Amino acid sequence: MSQRNVGTVRHPLVLLFGLLLAVPHCVGAQQPVQAASADTPYIDRIAYSVKADAGLDASVANERSALMHYLWRGKQDTVAYSVRTGHLIARDAAGQPQATLSYVAYTAPARNGKPRPLTFFYNGGPGASASLLHLASFAPKRMATAAPSFGSWPNYPMVDNAESLIASTDMVFIDPPGTGLSQAILPNTNASFWGSDADVRVMRDFIQRYVQVNRRANAPLYLFGESYGTTRSAMLALALESAGVRLRGIVLQSSILNYYADTIASGGLYYPDYAKGMKYSGDTIGGYFPSYAAVAAYHKQTEVSASDEFYALQMRAFVSVVHAEFQRYGPTWVLSQYGFPTILGKPVQPGAAVLTRWRPLSGLTTQALQGYFSLASFNQGLLPGTSIGRYDGRVSLPNSDGRLKNDNDPSNILIERPLANALAQQFSTYLGYSAPNATYTSLNMDIINVWDFRHAGRLLPDTLPDLLGALRLNPALKVFAVSGYHDLATPFYSNEKQLARLRTIRNLDADVQVATYAGGHMIYLDDNSRPKLQADLTAYYANAPIADAVPLALLDSPWPDNRNVNAATAATATP
Repeated sequence: MSQRNVGTVRHPLVLLFGLLLAVPHCVGAQQPVQAASADTPYIDRIAYSVKADAGLDASVANERSALMHYLWRGKQDTVAYSVRTGHLIARDAAGQPQATLSYVAYTAPARNGKPRPLTFFYNGGPGASASLLHLASFAPKRMATAAPSFGSWPNYPMVDNAESLIASTDMVFIDPPGTGLSQAILPNTNASFWGSDADVRVMRDFIQRYVQVNRRANAPLYLFGESYGTTRSAMLALALESAGVRLRGIVLQSSILNYYADTIASGGLYYPDYAKGMKYSGDTIGGYFPSYAAVAAYHKQTEVSASDEFYALQMRAFVSVVHAEFQRYGPTWVLSQYGFPTILGKPVQPGAAVLTRWRPLSGLTTQALQGYFSLASFNQGLLPGTSIGRYDGRVSLPNSDGRLKNDNDPSNILIERPLANALAQQFSTYLGYSAPNATYTSLNMDIINVWDFRHAGRLLPDTLPDLLGALRLNPALKVFAVSGYHDLATPFYSNEKQLARLRTIRNLDADVQVATYAGGHMIYLDDNSRPKLQADLTAYYANAPIADAVPLALLDSPWPDNRNVNAATAATATP
């Protein structure tokens, strides 16, 4: 989001140290791994830059990489895998180089003569590298946090990942231009790709290049985006399908598919005409409320005791009942999140009688209801004197904690420095790659501040038309949307309401499933939810039923004022 970067963390990082041997990127990543395969580390001496006006000369860019070999041991399987770290050059349809993108690819040999699935991972921001997904989710090794507690912060260990997806799919983690060690190739500059449509084009070109170089045209292809990465995925799916690249599925984690539906995201772009940006503010209150209630329950600010799943059902029903009332309070509530609730005049808030009536219906304490509808951000209103996390509302710090001076989100603090430490270790040792003349940038805040969100002729992306367009081109496409109950950045109910717009399409038989887990924006950080998510993803890749997943037909109806969706085409969506 332009004002409140979604799904990312702030951690500029440094790649350290060097090893030996530069090897060109080679084809045949699907070939069986030999027991005596030689590791070939790589020192990359190119001085990559993530500055807006930076561009690399085409004569300098190359596709060399480090290649290392390891064994992953799961509960029921052992997998010999290779990890390749380096760059590939994204080229446009005319063959002109556009950018050199850094990536890390985990591959394993095929079994039973069947090509292995291949999944492309990327984070959000806009402006985030893939580092958090790479080191904390489903690679063979992961950073072991104590989320939602701080545990041994800031030094979380890297451990063997029992919940890796390496037994189910090959994985490629991609850094978009201006993040990681990715850089535009002249005459382009990094800023050339800092916009919704340009970003989709260069990511499409990278994926096509990877598939070509590694001879993976027959592999079942998947996209896995987190946060703004889900916005990208919907657009990218249509772009790839339109280019003749057939996808098998899309995983949407912690989604924001329609920026207009979340006025916390969109309102600031209408400055100074904030009233115009408040059109869906009542929907925004309703979309956030079940997540806030789940967080309140975690912090014992409810008068009921129920599981996350059951309480979420109750909150969905509550919001449906009071949605019309929420419309009145929407503008004040949204503007309170910005910190200036009076900019449109006298604040409009629910009075004591309304809160008293809502209390038994919602199960929230009076304090929790007052905190949600206060004139301060609800991240400050739930527990007086305490800040709760935006990415994970279960994470909290007292307002006196000095770490909040530079970052007001405890759930971001939880992972920022630990991830920096983990990356510094992993690159030079485990990945065998070093770039002594460059700095790996995990999150580039310059990007989100200048990002061109325009898409399909509108100021902001509404990507449901793109997703629908991809489903029209490929009816077999499988969509699996996952969210955390305690995510206060991209609330699960808002995502459900947007996906439900697909229910209004006559004769659409789409394989869209939704699942929600205990945890925040980065579900995989939670030690209890990560095994469940991994099991569900394993079933997804195996075309098996996903336990507890809700099909599209059983989602709540879309918001009454935001129902319509028309299929986009590549020509109208990403020219």
